[in-house]
Amino acid sequence: MLCSEIITQIEKTYPKEAALGFDNVGLLAGRGEKEVKRILLALDATDEVVEKAVQVKADLLITHHPLIFSAMKSVTDQDFIGRRVLKLIQNDISYYAMHTNYDVLGMADLVANTLGLQETEVLNITWEKDGHPEGIGRIGRVPCRTTLEECCRYVKKQLHLEHVKVFGDPEKEICCVAVSPGSGKSAVDPAVLKGADVLVTGDIGHHEGLDALEQDLAVIDAGHYGTEYFFIRDMERFLKRELGGNELEVLTEESGVPFRIV
Repeated sequence: MLCSEIITQIEKTYPKEAALGFDNVGLLAGRGEKEVKRILLALDATDEVVEKAVQVKADLLITHHPLIFSAMKSVTDQDFIGRRVLKLIQNDISYYAMHTNYDVLGMADLVANTLGLQETEVLNITWEKDGHPEGIGRIGRVPCRTTLEECCRYVKKQLHLEHVKVFGDPEKEICCVAVSPGSGKSAVDPAVLKGADVLVTGDIGHHEGLDALEQDLAVIDAGHYGTEYFFIRDMERFLKRELGGNELEVLTEESGVPFRIV
């Protein structure tokens, strides 16, 4: 099956138009007419992932986060991004990224469902599909009222995490939950406006956490990886379901949380 045919199938469900304006999604390196028999899925195109793509003789590498994000004025072996791009091209591996288009049309619902949220709606509308609003994050209600402390334990259990970072009173009553997978700094204001009791997201710093608390919003920082690793298994199921009759082999690389707490 041609790479371009696989991309067409992916973009029927996750069109590039759904991505946010700052993003860089789509075929970022390699040949659209490449014959694909083996796909490797990963969250990031790290050195290890690119090397695995070479070792397993993948024809197509698909990641969530784009390796090429900002404009590149040169592609050489003098920097780490250039070296990865060169290795992919030298080994005739096409490279495709699906970032905020997947966040808008897949990731947010996936995490909200994993947390069992009910009566969900889009947190921050950024696009419209077939007359329906779509966007970053979701907001909904938990089945029964709980405390922030209990909510933290529940998030850890459902997302299979060893720890989370929390801003807020552990006894705060939680009923309305906002989720924004990945970096959630920009999700604080929408969560406040929609009356969320807590925001579950990643990459919340000291100042963003304090600002949220000043607006009576608790925050559970489950990490960037912790709220987005679902992409790998979800896309594996998608590709096997949509393209399974084309003798495609889909491999995954789950490198795990890229840091440790000492």
